[in-house]
Order: sequence, then C-alpha cells, then structure tokens
Amino acid sequence: MEQRHPIKVAVKRTGLSPHVIRVWERRYKAVNPVRTETNRRLYSDDDIERLTLLHKATLAGESIGQIAGLTMAQLKALVKTDQDDISRRVGEGLGQNADEELTADYFLERAIRAIEKLDPRELETTLLQASMAFGCPMLMEAVLEPLMYRIGDLWRDGDFKIVHEHLASAVVRSFLGGMVGAYALSDSAPRLIAATPSGQLHEFGALMAVITAASDGWQPVYLGPSVPAEDIAEAARRHRAQAVVLSIIYPADDPLIDREIRKLATLLGSETRLILGGRASNGYRNIISTVGATHIAELSELRRELEAVRNHNNDKKQAG
Repeated sequence: MEQRHPIKVAVKRTGLSPHVIRVWERRYKAVNPVRTETNRRLYSDDDIERLTLLHKATLAGESIGQIAGLTMAQLKALVKTDQDDISRRVGEGLGQNADEELTADYFLERAIRAIEKLDPRELETTLLQASMAFGCPMLMEAVLEPLMYRIGDLWRDGDFKIVHEHLASAVVRSFLGGMVGAYALSDSAPRLIAATPSGQLHEFGALMAVITAASDGWQPVYLGPSVPAEDIAEAARRHRAQAVVLSIIYPADDPLIDREIRKLATLLGSETRLILGGRASNGYRNIISTVGATHIAELSELRRELEAVRNHNNDKKQAG
C-alpha cells in the first residue's frame, strides 16, 4: 500500500506553506490528495515530488497557472531547463569574480554597474544569483532596498537618467513578479493595495512592498506609480483591502503629497490601514500622524505593521 503523509510532512519536504499547497490543489488542481474520514488531506510521495517540482519551477519564474497541468516528465524537463539556464546565467555573471565573497554589498555593486551600462541581462543575472544566495527577507532588505536608495541618490545627483530607472524598474518588476507568482495566494488571503501617490514616478518601494506582503501571506494588488488618491481608494473599496501602502521616494517637501495623503485618508476611512514609507516619507511625518496613518522607515517595519493589522482584524472577526 502506498504511503501517505499529512500536510505538515508535505510542507517540510516541499518548502511550501500549507496555504499555498491548498491553493495549488483547489485552484490549479496541481495534486489530488486522498481524504480521511475526518477530511484530512494525505499526500503520496508522488504528490510531494510534484509539488516540489512545481515550487522549483515557479521560483525560476514560471507561472503556476501555466504549468500545473504538466505531466511529471514534462515538469522534470522544465525544471532541468530552468535550472540549467539559471546556472549558466549566474556563471556568466560571475565571470572572473568567481572567487569574490558573495555578500549583499557584492550583489548591490554588481547591480549598480549593470544599470550604469544599461545592461538588463546582467542585472537580471545578478538578482537571480542574489536570490539563490539569500532568503527572501535578506534579499529584499539587504540588496533590493539599498539598491532603490542608491538609484534615487544617483538620479538626484544627475549620475543616473530616467532611462536608468526605467530599465531597472522593468527588470526588477519582472523579477519580483516571478517571486510573487510562487506564492499563488487565494482569495481568502487578506488584501493590500500598493502604489505611489500622484507625482511619484519612482516605484521601487511600492514593488518591494508587494513582494514583502506576498511573502507574509497577503494578496497584494499593485496599481503602479503616480496614482491619484481617488483611484487608490476605489481600488481599496473594490478589493476590500485591509491595508494601503504608499511609497514616497522624492522629494520630501511636495505640497501635492500632503493633499493626496489627507484626501486618501478621508476616502479610506478607519476600516483600511494607510501605511506610508520610502526614502522621502520622513518629510511627511506630520501629515501622516495628523490623519492617523502609519509611517514606516524600512521593510522590516512593514512586516510588523502588516502582522498587527492582520491580528487586529482577526480579533474583530472572532469578537463579532
């Protein structure tokens, strides 16, 4: 008789969360575990191998919706192709620096050089290599967040042009999109809106908020840069978002931002938490405090704030 395992064993072996496994089963029919008389899922070794292959493929950038129906043989071939391609690109990226210590600063400097040269391939390879070296929190907080600040500084000082930021944004958006796809969160996950307010074209902070939220079990909806308060509030209403996160990178004294923050806080009301961060957000702390919103200085604070929002709303549900 084939051995069957509870979901906690599937979680341990695949590296997926219980939530993602259930979503992949229900929404994408990725596996079909048997059920006990008490409706507990039991996974075969083949189920666990299949989930593991799907996980590897999504981490390489594949869409779970596109690959969930593949056979085991097709999945194995796809994963091998993806891993060989990543290894090749990582090897090319290392070049003569193969013996250099792979620290966060190393990846940061490589990324900056790639952007300077307007080389999207090298930037993508650098980010892939960093993702293989670090877990998600360290990748976000030690590589991508400092990268965002460095790009902002170089743009402000005239060393980078808008084309540099556009190239970096395109590569990072694609890279983060692949990471978000690996989580495949369900409609039952709490929802969050991320954007930059009107006039804010620098979108790195909002993009990183998206992946940070997704990695913590939220279902983020990214609206893009320079979104008016009315549109953000409408999106929050339609999606029943529990939180709205805005990123403000430059400048720190724009009166338009003051008005947009005040307007958005009024439109959202008290049911949706308004969270603002980004390099220039400190310049708006007075208005943020006045409207009852929350200011964060770094991504680790966003994680804590989102956990507090989720716990607060869960407590309200239980009390009701």
